[in-house]
Amino acid sequence: MRDPRRQIAYAATYRFRDTPRREGVSFIDHLGPRHRIDRVMLLSGDRQSEVQYLADLVDIPEVLWRKEPRRKLDIVRAETARAPTIFVGDGINDAPALIAATVGIAFGQNSDVTTEAADVVIMDSSLQKVDEFMHISQRMRRIALQSAIGGMAASIIGMLIAAGGHSRPSPARWLKKRSTS
Repeated sequence: MRDPRRQIAYAATYRFRDTPRREGVSFIDHLGPRHRIDRVMLLSGDRQSEVQYLADLVDIPEVLWRKEPRRKLDIVRAETARAPTIFVGDGINDAPALIAATVGIAFGQNSDVTTEAADVVIMDSSLQKVDEFMHISQRMRRIALQSAIGGMAASIIGMLIAAGGHSRPSPARWLKKRSTS
């Protein structure tokens, strides 16, 4: 029989851990070779053990934990002063850092503040969609540069032809067209 004076306390500790997105490792590995991203950093407001655990699973070498929104903002501003940055966030606490980054990418529509702060909103919280966005933006940039360079080249060639006397406007043709319209 149990002694009523002796109380036994039972305690259980459960450790819940986030799991990385299934495409996390391939996404991180893909950033350098395909997108020329030199540095990947995990910046979080969570505890060190949780953040380091996730970083180790997806092979992110630089990890900062327990950072409040103001500190995240300071870090992103400092990084943006050194090089163009992409900040990916999913919570209201990420809004200031999303604004400070060169490109702020928000996952989902968790809050209006985050959605408004981001340059890009990925609706289904997929790293694959972030990668697609990056590929599309690179292609759009190439097309814009090609169009600008092509337009300038055509203008320069036209001016050289005109300067060489090979293309002169004909006042008689111009007056004739003008009088018939």
